Amino acid sequence: MTALPPQAESALAPLRAAVLARARAAAEGLEGEASRRARALLDDGEREAEAVARRAVEAGTAAAREDATRRSARARRRAHELELQGREALRRELERRVQDRVAALRADPAYPDLQDSLRGRAAEVLGPDAVLEEHPDGGILATSGRRSLDLGLPALAAATLAAMSEEVAPLWTE
Repeated sequence: MTALPPQAESALAPLRAAVLARARAAAEGLEGEASRRARALLDDGEREAEAVARRAVEAGTAAAREDATRRSARARRRAHELELQGREALRRELERRVQDRVAALRADPAYPDLQDSLRGRAAEVLGPDAVLEEHPDGGILATSGRRSLDLGLPALAAATLAAMSEEVAPLWTE
């Protein structure tokens, strides 16, 4: 796939702004829920670890202490696994929502203008003889000989999310 030249930034700026605004709105709604879940999982893991440690001390045996250590480690690992699963689910949900909203652009009255802009971009990159066709999910697919350019809405949304990864990563890593 051919990289987009710098002048494409202005053509894609409205799409990028719309995707960013929608991603932020979706992420804000999901961020609180993920934080609460992660905190609850960590709290449960810490409580379980504390209970195991108390039992070991009360028993007063080395075997009980070793058992407590193993259980505590398992509980922490499990809590950490669940937190990571929650974060991954949040990341996937954000991607799904962004893709859904990008797909909805096809119904937007400005979609024909976006298609024209994408056709122009494809011609700039691959030349005027490029074969252009509409992507099944919206946007444009272009080919010229062995070269191809995917300006489909799903690919543009994925590229925009990837470009914004530093901005949105804290939503599922904090």
